[in-house]
Amino acid sequence: MTNILRHHLFWPVAALVVLLVANTVARPSFLAITVRDGHLFGAPVDILRTTAPLLLVALGMTLVIATRGIDLSVGAVVAVSGSVALSYLASSPDPESPVTVLTAIGLALALCLLLGVWNGFLVSALGIQPIIATLILMTAGRGVAMLITGGMITTVNSAPFKVLGSGFWLGLPVAAVIAFGVFAVVAFVVRRTALGMLLEATGINPAASRLSGVRSRTLTWTVYAASGLFAGLAGLLISADTMAADANNAGLFIELDAILAVVIGGTALSGGKFNLSGTLVGALVIATLERTVTVLGISPLVTPLFMALVVIAVTLLQSPRMRARLMTAARRPAVATPEPQPAARPESTEVKTR
Repeated sequence: MTNILRHHLFWPVAALVVLLVANTVARPSFLAITVRDGHLFGAPVDILRTTAPLLLVALGMTLVIATRGIDLSVGAVVAVSGSVALSYLASSPDPESPVTVLTAIGLALALCLLLGVWNGFLVSALGIQPIIATLILMTAGRGVAMLITGGMITTVNSAPFKVLGSGFWLGLPVAAVIAFGVFAVVAFVVRRTALGMLLEATGINPAASRLSGVRSRTLTWTVYAASGLFAGLAGLLISADTMAADANNAGLFIELDAILAVVIGGTALSGGKFNLSGTLVGALVIATLERTVTVLGISPLVTPLFMALVVIAVTLLQSPRMRARLMTAARRPAVATPEPQPAARPESTEVKTR
């Protein structure tokens, strides 16, 4: 039992199970999945679909945090990606053409990759603190998206592009297939090659890793580029779901949700060891929590407070000090309180008189 409590996935999975049970109690049909026109429908399927963009952003955030960095610009990159894709589709004579859609996707991903390379250049080459370097793009990125869309919400009708956000493949949402497929590829590359060990070495001690022959600057540059690419892909999924590019609201605060998913998954913000499986569970917890708010009928005015309380509870349970206290309390045997005994009378001394 102690080994199970020590596992980094125990408390995130426990939180996910508690949320699913609460939803099921409030709505018994919550876990029901039906098949319509060969597609799967139901709350679990919706959770997988809504988890997809957050999972992509959190995946890149995990790699960045592993190198002792942070990327606050992913929300702005999400907005830029949707703005580029939908603006290109809106200006093209045939938005329904697969070639046009692929070109729009390629342009959006290329620009987002370039933005990630820019962040990596500021951090690894110029030595700017990651929070400052990415804060620059966080502020300027939405301005770039506003310039692309002309300050307007760009909408377009394109069935091939809409498939990314609301289409199905083999009965599953295309967005979930893309996100979980990318996650599987990255997890395989990171854990089946030396890349994961090199990232952890860079995060634990960048100077020592450079002296030992690790190209820590190149790795840092690479993870920021990957973060920008994954955020761009998430932006495509979000814009394809709504078929609108909103430079102000697209991807708003998604960087905070991504950091929460990484922290809930057990990855320390100080860098070094990271858990991709924990990030996956953390993203599912956040998506399920957002669904729980709707199912339980919680007022939108107190929704942020409710979500904050759940996140605080999960992070406290993951705290090493808190877990040590819980395990100490679990191992402590129950000590029976002895019944009070009456005080012993002092022996009387006889005084002999002559």
